[in-house]
Amino acid sequence: MNKLIAALVAGLFAAGVFAQATAPATPATPAVPAAPAVTATPAVKAEVKVDAKAEKAAAAKAAKAEKAAAAKAAKEEKAAKAKAAKEEKAAKAKAMKEEKAAKAKAAKEAKAAKAKAAKEAKAAAKTAAKAEVKAEAKK
Repeated sequence: MNKLIAALVAGLFAAGVFAQATAPATPATPAVPAAPAVTATPAVKAEVKVDAKAEKAAAAKAAKAEKAAAAKAAKEEKAAKAKAAKEEKAAKAKAMKEEKAAKAKAAKEAKAAKAKAAKEAKAAAKTAAKAEVKAEAKK
């Protein structure tokens, strides 16, 4: 990704440099000393410096973009982990609640069964007492 961005920036810079209008051609002069060639060299050096600065700026911009992307990815990963932890905690709480409800239901059913058995035992004792009273009354 960085290389792609650097290549695009370098391409745009190169297109901008070549798209500049050139100075109008001057008519030929009879004998021109070598001095103009010397003045052209600083222009080339300046262009190289500008290229280096542009590449450095592009690299810095790419590094900044990469850092921002990494920070965003880290933030999203952290949010995903937090969401997963929250869901896990909710599932655990739900399981505990269901387990507690099952225990309460089992205790309620056991209590009801015990009460029913006591009621049946009391009814059986009452029936036995009535039968005994009848048996004594017949004697």
